Amino acid sequence: MSNGIVIIGSGFAARQLVKNIRKQDANVPLTVIAADSMNEYNKPDLSHVISLNQRSDDLTRQTAGEFAEQFNLRLFPYTWVTDIDAAAHVVKAKDKTWQYDKLVLATGASAFVPPVEGRELMITLNSQQAYQACETTLCDARRVMIVGGGLIGTELAMDFCRAGKAVTLVDHAASILSALMPAEVSSRLQHRLTDMGVHLLLKSQLQSLSKTEDGIRATLDRNRSIEVDVVVAATGLRPETALAHRAGAETGRGVKVNSYLQTTQPDIYALGDCAEINGQVLPFLQPIQLGAMHLAKNLLGGSAPLKLPAMLVKVKTPDMPLHLAGETQRQDLHWQITLDPQGMVARGVDNEGQIRAFVVSEDRMKEAFALLKSLPA
Repeated sequence: MSNGIVIIGSGFAARQLVKNIRKQDANVPLTVIAADSMNEYNKPDLSHVISLNQRSDDLTRQTAGEFAEQFNLRLFPYTWVTDIDAAAHVVKAKDKTWQYDKLVLATGASAFVPPVEGRELMITLNSQQAYQACETTLCDARRVMIVGGGLIGTELAMDFCRAGKAVTLVDHAASILSALMPAEVSSRLQHRLTDMGVHLLLKSQLQSLSKTEDGIRATLDRNRSIEVDVVVAATGLRPETALAHRAGAETGRGVKVNSYLQTTQPDIYALGDCAEINGQVLPFLQPIQLGAMHLAKNLLGGSAPLKLPAMLVKVKTPDMPLHLAGETQRQDLHWQITLDPQGMVARGVDNEGQIRAFVVSEDRMKEAFALLKSLPA
């Protein structure tokens, strides 16, 4: 009898994979093991919960039970996997084991919390569960500090500001979104945030947090401090690699996989935020969707390598949305920027005159698809 496919994880990657497998095979045994409730929600919605005045339960789109019934699978929510015996093809939890023919790690990534004194006073917003744990605190807070000026930090800063809160954004870089694009490209969004009232503390280092009678004191470099009600860490994600490591699979920044999403261990695959595909960690929706389609085929006997096209990344800042694609972080590009009341188009061009990246904003975002075609494959 077949042991079928076992998936460890509960997020977007795990769900997409289940849906793609079931499109092709209604009967292969499917088991999903999740550390949380396994209720379905749309993770990008976490960037808007505060301004939309949503509770965590409002985010649920489908309960775990409905999902299990719809897709004919055995589901084990609130179950913590402790070990994987790759040689015996066995997954172990505290009081349960599962045999597998193929195993998929879709363990996601956890929010990184800077190792400063008082770090336990920081909250993170990387899941419905994390939001549930602090929603009352966040809704009641008047003064919010966000640590990290990347994608998530910038989105949250705008959201809290739209909800009428006093927002301070702290980052050690000289501009926002610095890992994604140069300052001259992100400056339009930076000005918009400032105009809305977000207090930007760039080129600043958070040193410690301490409780006070009135909230939390955040101490920064250059003898500065600020008093706030809540501090949110938005300093990036760390792929969850511990289980893969215990299974003997090779890990780097993420769980290393090839173009077939196979790890270095036979019959073990990785997908989503935890996977490092040919050296790249791609925690975005489009590569996960494409990866799930390819992996479903491969788990069912195919052998389709994943070839990722140039893909759009959306910055969810409603007062000034952005789309970007290509190698926007490359240091050697010359940026050609056009600005008008409709928005911005920034093209990153290499020394040969080839467009390698672009960023578009507001009403100019409709030009993204034509620009996407001009990027090298």
